[in-house]
Amino acid sequence: MLEDPPLLVVRKSFKRPPAEKLAGLAGAQTGHVVDAMNGRGALDAAIKPVDPGRAQFVGIAMTCETGPSDNLAITAAIALARKGDVIVSASDGFMSTAVVGDIVTMMARNAGVAALVLDGMARDSEGIVGVGLPVFSRGITPNSGVKTGPGRVGLPVVAGGVAVEPGDVIVGDRDGVVVVPQRLLDEVIERVAAIREAEKKVIASVSGDKLTHMESIAALLKSDRVRYVD
Repeated sequence: MLEDPPLLVVRKSFKRPPAEKLAGLAGAQTGHVVDAMNGRGALDAAIKPVDPGRAQFVGIAMTCETGPSDNLAITAAIALARKGDVIVSASDGFMSTAVVGDIVTMMARNAGVAALVLDGMARDSEGIVGVGLPVFSRGITPNSGVKTGPGRVGLPVVAGGVAVEPGDVIVGDRDGVVVVPQRLLDEVIERVAAIREAEKKVIASVSGDKLTHMESIAALLKSDRVRYVD
């Protein structure tokens, strides 16, 4: 490169869904949200809550991209975030140093951030648990990073193998994190409501200790599409 890049490239304004619309996904299981998107949308399975007891959230993506071992863009994203935003950090999946600890988590909580989602590592797990903010990461390491940049904020990223646009809706629970593209939000909310109702009926049937299999399986086992060899 002929000259050093800027420390940060920032887009502050992007289209956001109405905050009240997120109520349609409040408390939704990530599995239901994935089912509503035909079985896809979850970040890499390694990205899990630091505190499984504080994992449920829904919010609007404030994206950022950092280099490995750097969190300048994360701290900038927190400074620019609106209440209820979810900081989604693309950190190259780097696992040798942490990009967030308890102090950054406290700043995020103070800013009204709904959750931190890191395609990288966290540290100070005991402190993070005490803060009470959902934090998702690839794991925990005491090794610390730097704040040197360059980084990007408010632009499209890929985190945990999933494309994330600023303004997308992010849902998390103990199982992981799911990205709902903003363009699909209305459809997903409607489908999640139907999935919740359908699953209630199935659970009610199974919990009665009588149901052992679906009727479709019984029909299949009686059909000519199964060949028995005994």
